Amino acid sequence: MGFWQRSRLLFHSFRNNANASIRQVARQTGLSKSSVHRLEQAMERRQCHPESCFWETEEGHRWLIRLVVAALSHFGLKRGVGAETMHAFFACLHLEQQVGCSPSTLRAVLEPLEHLILETTAALEREGIAQGQMGPIVGAVDETFLERMMLVFMDLVSGYSLLEEVADDRTYETWHGRVKARLDPLKTRVLSLVSDRAKALIKLAETGLECPSIPDVFHLLYDLVKGYSLAISRQLQAAHQALSHVQAHLDKLPASGTSETEAQAAQSVVAACEAEVSHWEQVREAYRAPLKMMSLQVFPWRVTDSTPQTSQEVEVPLTAEVAALQALLETNGLPVQQQVLGKVRQQLAGLAGVIDLWWQELRQDVQSQRVLTPMWAHWVEAHLLPFMYWEQQVLRTRCPRRKAKLLEALEAVRATLEAHPLTAQLSPEVFVGWKAWAADYAKLFQRASSAVEGRKGSLSQMHHNHRGLPKRRYKVWSALHHFDCRASDGSTPAARFFRREFPDLFETVFAKIGELPRSRKRQPALALSD
Repeated sequence: MGFWQRSRLLFHSFRNNANASIRQVARQTGLSKSSVHRLEQAMERRQCHPESCFWETEEGHRWLIRLVVAALSHFGLKRGVGAETMHAFFACLHLEQQVGCSPSTLRAVLEPLEHLILETTAALEREGIAQGQMGPIVGAVDETFLERMMLVFMDLVSGYSLLEEVADDRTYETWHGRVKARLDPLKTRVLSLVSDRAKALIKLAETGLECPSIPDVFHLLYDLVKGYSLAISRQLQAAHQALSHVQAHLDKLPASGTSETEAQAAQSVVAACEAEVSHWEQVREAYRAPLKMMSLQVFPWRVTDSTPQTSQEVEVPLTAEVAALQALLETNGLPVQQQVLGKVRQQLAGLAGVIDLWWQELRQDVQSQRVLTPMWAHWVEAHLLPFMYWEQQVLRTRCPRRKAKLLEALEAVRATLEAHPLTAQLSPEVFVGWKAWAADYAKLFQRASSAVEGRKGSLSQMHHNHRGLPKRRYKVWSALHHFDCRASDGSTPAARFFRREFPDLFETVFAKIGELPRSRKRQPALALSD
């Protein structure tokens, strides 16, 4: 019988008969008198607050363990809160006498908790692999630099990080060896690989994984912004400063008794500066327009009327937008960085190519698994799929202007879908099934590695918060991301990737937690005397 079991037995015995002697309690519980005496003294030390009695019960003691483990998991592992801060937190809750919560004790409890998380998630992943329900991977690869360089490989559809490992270099050989070792047990294929066009990553896709390498629209637009946004902003800032200077000079003229001619000349200078400010504001808006249009063109359907489009139909307007941007720069005397524009132009064909790749994958699946008449196939491609795709894009888009455009497209295609005669022929249950299938295929169209950039930022922030980081903590972060990071619908990346439900990670790990270390019996401080 453990310490806490004997303590609870003694607690219930005294609660039922408060006037019982130590001899009577020993006879009733079967414990020795010395043991009863020691346990009673320990209980009296713990009974120093009004709520202390609750922790002596079985329910209260188990809830106390849950509180400590939850704090270590959510604050210590996920947020990087230090052991000293968590110790102060438990002290504020009057728990110092109930459970061991000193900084050194909390660090000692964290280590087995990390091992339990890694063992549990490894077992859950093996179960998901054994079922073999994973779909094709639309991957994104990049590296982040923490204390050491880390290679990151993520499935953009589910958000599942297939690889988060520390490496000494980022050559093709390193990437290929790590990725191949990770993908072999999964027995699935990589449909495409989105990257920032590093040579090793392009070779990884085309040679190592034998899939198309897709340029990242996020990095492409960033190259344009990085190359020219600052130059335009400087001109606009200089125009504002000049306007402020001449406006201040004009305000001082009446007090100095200047002539009307001088006042009119000063007003003309102010008007010229205002025109200059207006001009550069228009240039800035004109510069942003091609970036906005490029972002709204790389879709399987046109935003204007939701009609399907091909890669060639997308590449032509993309090239025109880059040419318009170059003409704008030249017209306004801004430096044209041919290296930046040349790099962008080289990526346009590959960026547009993701559209034909997606349509090919879709039509192969329809032909192999679903026998559709031309009428039903047109209903799927022109009404159902764009509806589900625009619905997802509206939820993901934050820019108000782009969101408004996508909302217009969504409402228009919603009206045509609901009014279509084939939609009325489907029962509600069948229609829900069609929408789920279309939503899965809509998610396969991925043109940016924004999710990887977000994961890199999260890793960087957690690394910044932690001190004295053990090497195994990186793996713990990956495990928590896979099985304990929930989207708005409650699903985890692992559930979306393996297409099955997993038990709650915290509850699974908590069920394996035994007793926590007991609070130390502190010696009273000696009084200092002269």
